[in-house]
Parts: sequence; structure tokens; C-alpha cells
Amino acid sequence: MSTEVMTLRVDATKLEKVAYMLKAVAHPVRIAIIDLLDQCGRLNVSELQTKLNIEQALLSHHLTNMRDRGILTASREGKCMYYALADAAITNIIHCINNCAKKL
Repeated sequence: MSTEVMTLRVDATKLEKVAYMLKAVAHPVRIAIIDLLDQCGRLNVSELQTKLNIEQALLSHHLTNMRDRGILTASREGKCMYYALADAAITNIIHCINNCAKKL
């Protein structure tokens, strides 16, 4: 057995950040929201609700959680609240899912 010391390929700070982001999006509805916003740029609550076919209260819960964790930005225009991705890099999770799903 080798006594060689192994080192992490990703530093601890990046691991913490990635774990935080994965916990924040680890739900099918949240991943679907990311995918829709990646495709459309920004959507209001009504548009998201229609596309996802879920109750407004459930959608609002997910949107608030993702906004509070810095994944989404929100801006009000009149009576409508629009959501967009805070950082487009989060869409890499969609690509990872598609790649992993091919192997399942």
C-alpha cells in the first residue's frame, strides 16, 4: 500500500462555495427555474408559474430561497417581480446533469 500523500484537486474554499450552491439548488423545481431563466434571460412570477405548472406559494418559496442565497436577482416593474440568474455560471449545473443523465 502506498504511503503517498494525496492532495485535493480543488481547494477548500472552492469546495465550500460549491457545496453551498449545490445545497441551494438541490431540488427539481429549483433546477427547472435555473434552466428556464438560462433560456429566457428573465421571467416574472406569472410566467414561471405557467411554465412550471406549480402553485404560486410553492414557487414563491423557491424563488425567495434562491434569491436569499444569491442565485437569483429580483427586480420589480410595476406590479410584476422579475427574476434572473445572478451569475450565469450556475447554468453549468444543467450541463452536468445532462452529461450525468446520459450515463444513467
